[in-house]
Amino acid sequence: MSKIKFAVLGAGSIGLGWAIVFARSKSDVVVYDVKQEMLDNFWIQLRSRLALLASNGLLTESIDTVASRISVTLDLSHAVSNVDYVQECVPEDLRLKQNIFHNLEDLSSPTAILASSSSALTATEFAYNLASNHRCLVVHPGNPPYLLSIAEVVPATFTSAESVESTMNILRNVGMIPVKISTEPKGFVFNRLQGAILREAYCLVRDGVISAQDLDLIVTEGLGKRWSITGPFATAALNVQGGIKAHAERMGKSYFEMGLIRGQNDPWEAGLIEQVSNEMESKLANENWKINTEIRDLALMKINKSLSQIVKP
Repeated sequence: MSKIKFAVLGAGSIGLGWAIVFARSKSDVVVYDVKQEMLDNFWIQLRSRLALLASNGLLTESIDTVASRISVTLDLSHAVSNVDYVQECVPEDLRLKQNIFHNLEDLSSPTAILASSSSALTATEFAYNLASNHRCLVVHPGNPPYLLSIAEVVPATFTSAESVESTMNILRNVGMIPVKISTEPKGFVFNRLQGAILREAYCLVRDGVISAQDLDLIVTEGLGKRWSITGPFATAALNVQGGIKAHAERMGKSYFEMGLIRGQNDPWEAGLIEQVSNEMESKLANENWKINTEIRDLALMKINKSLSQIVKP
């Protein structure tokens, strides 16, 4: 793939994060904002973040070299007229995003990918009436994207397959891990998972079960630490010898009853368990259960060793 030129719209924390991702991959980036003070602050924050990355061995070049690939502007036309990929990072306001994408259609190259960092608003909502909406989609990052490499790629029904493929390739080339989301669920997947945990967390604190600080400890010292190595399905597969099916047989009824307490009636049906089991079995074969649990444990040992050397907030 030839060198890609990027534009980032919005100089806040997400825009800053994307600018670092793109510039760190040796690409040129133009950052646009409507306020000069935002651009002034952007440079301050950029230097600070790059210095932290450098001091922790996460930059392969000097701070000056990475920063030199970034320019800023108050002119939207200048920002997007000669780029291949636009990453919109304006506030989560539907009317604002609709206006931005309407302007992008006229000002950008007709072949440029137009991606939004939206956390919940879908491309269907903000780009449905654009003549060139085949190149519009959501690319939702974790925050900050220069440390969390995952990016949800969420096309609308009108987004072309070519645009999705190009987006996935571009993201891989800048060091991100793109995951395609098949539909446009409210909150996509990252925030739906995060929201499910937060909803239960608030309920447990409300009901006097646990304090907020102790709940966070359960996540940081337990669930979160483990999930950094194995996601929820892989965790289940390795928690019980026999994999997903054995775990569902042992724990499915209990988890269903927990859900009923919150008004959620979603049993794990046999067909769904089979689907998940088949997917996980292709990665974590049950016959290798003992080996895979040892690999998990070794990874946890390395994490524990690393975490013991840092001061937590």
